[in-house]
Amino acid sequence: MSNTHPNHPSIDQSDRTIPRNLRQTGGADLDLLVSTRVRQSPFWHRSIEEGAWQATTYNHMYHPRAYIDPEDGGLEAEYEMLVNDVALFDVAVERQIRVKGPDAEAFVNYVITRDATDIETNRGKYAICCNQDGGILNDFVLLRPEDDEFWFSVADSDLLLWLQGVAVDSDYEVDIDEIDVSPMQVQGPKSIDVIEALFGDVVEDIPYYGLLESTINGVPVLLSQTGFSGELGFEIFVRDATENAEAVWDPVLETVKAHGGGVTAVSHHRRVAAGILSLGQDMDHETSPFQVNLGYQVPEDKDADYVGKAELQRQKEAVENGEFPFTHKLVGLKIAGEPIREWAPDFWLISDPETGEECGYLTSAWWNPELETNIGLGYVPAETLQAATDVPLNDEIYDADLDVEFAAHLPDEYAEEPGEPVYATLATVPFKESVNPSAREQAKIHDRQNTGD
Repeated sequence: MSNTHPNHPSIDQSDRTIPRNLRQTGGADLDLLVSTRVRQSPFWHRSIEEGAWQATTYNHMYHPRAYIDPEDGGLEAEYEMLVNDVALFDVAVERQIRVKGPDAEAFVNYVITRDATDIETNRGKYAICCNQDGGILNDFVLLRPEDDEFWFSVADSDLLLWLQGVAVDSDYEVDIDEIDVSPMQVQGPKSIDVIEALFGDVVEDIPYYGLLESTINGVPVLLSQTGFSGELGFEIFVRDATENAEAVWDPVLETVKAHGGGVTAVSHHRRVAAGILSLGQDMDHETSPFQVNLGYQVPEDKDADYVGKAELQRQKEAVENGEFPFTHKLVGLKIAGEPIREWAPDFWLISDPETGEECGYLTSAWWNPELETNIGLGYVPAETLQAATDVPLNDEIYDADLDVEFAAHLPDEYAEEPGEPVYATLATVPFKESVNPSAREQAKIHDRQNTGD
């Protein structure tokens, strides 16, 4: 049998133990098997009732990924609802791992790269955990509802097992468990109206990443001003969710609909525009923070030891000295071709437009209606970027004005000519600024204001 789907070994993945599977196999006409091996979230039945017709798995749970039928506008209509009105996301798959005990702060400070001692009670931060080789194990919102208690609101990986493993035979006096707390997100410009209708004017005092203990329909919930969209938004963490799911979901959905919104999937194209990364898609445990715009997560002034510190400091010094301890770096790209409106089943290839040599791959791509072009994130050779700029290959590269072009090999349905690649030009990340900018975005805005740009 001929090998019609090679794994494209010409793309250098020598810095990885397990290379990305770059076979271009395309989509598959398969049904998602729903069985008891993969858990249903407490909100799963309500999501099905609201018309969810597509799903994936995430943290060993089913995760709805589409609601509005394609003939009614599909994911584009969901995007419009998010950016113009308000959307309710079922994100119970973001499991809550609780670290509690007298040594909770010290333990958390040891397993994350940022300084946990800077997180006040009833506040949170975006953070990452790395392994001893500096690879990203998980990125998450880290909440501190009590002085001796932290919640890791995790992305798609078994971080619970790693945290428990780090604690085994250690001197840390902590309990580490997944708890029966499930979040839903209310996102979009009208989310503040929905939340005020549910909780009252007190929400005006909740800062970005701030927390509020409250109730909905008599059920204890934790409210935070966070979200996975780049839009204004909030998360409602339902306590004892297995029992209380409907008691919270139903009044929240009723209020969302009263403000012109509805249930949608997490918006892939909005998060790409915001430069929000997806674990497993844009990064994994073999990815350095310095490859993916997360260098700011490795602080200069954290005195305490933490997992991966020595290797991350070595990488940081190397990057600042004009070296790069990785073969590829994730960049933003504006991509020609027909509008991409479906999930990519493959990591589509990137090549050098002058030589035709395959050199990288796209991780996330979608059509952006505001920019009227396809946008995406993709890995390109670090040496190509370094040759084009004097800027170190740290987070500054995302703001550099580089005239660098690549060729993207899209499926024929998106290509300008069947079988031919389209141009992909380097672009600044984020493509569209977030309502609540990240720490890196805030620093960039501050620099721009100081220089008058």
